[in-house]
Amino acid sequence: QGQLVESGGRLVQAGGSLKLSCVAFGLTFTDYAMGWFRQAPGKEREFVAAISRIFENTNYADSVKGRFTISRDNAKSTLYLRMDDLESDDTAVYYCAADPNSRYTGTSRDSLSYEQWGQGTQVTVSS
Repeated sequence: QGQLVESGGRLVQAGGSLKLSCVAFGLTFTDYAMGWFRQAPGKEREFVAAISRIFENTNYADSVKGRFTISRDNAKSTLYLRMDDLESDDTAVYYCAADPNSRYTGTSRDSLSYEQWGQGTQVTVSS
């Protein structure tokens, strides 16, 4: 069974930028579409972005479209989330997740499609 380890979360001022990383251990990275989710205090976990296994097709929540960029380096088994123009509403614990159920060029916004989850990394945006 594989493991996903996120890093890069920290305190940042509104309008600033941050890049999160997620390294996959013990699984064949290209067997999975990958995604980022987040959960703010008192709120349900929500979809942020996803990227397909091949061709790097991407999918974004409307709230982050144009500000966040998801990418992956299959040679390094690493997923990234570049976050620009951060807002206080972006404050949350960010989780990466691996989706074995989407087709090679597909992505999913549904958390039920994801079977491996990281432990999360805290992003706090101060206004």
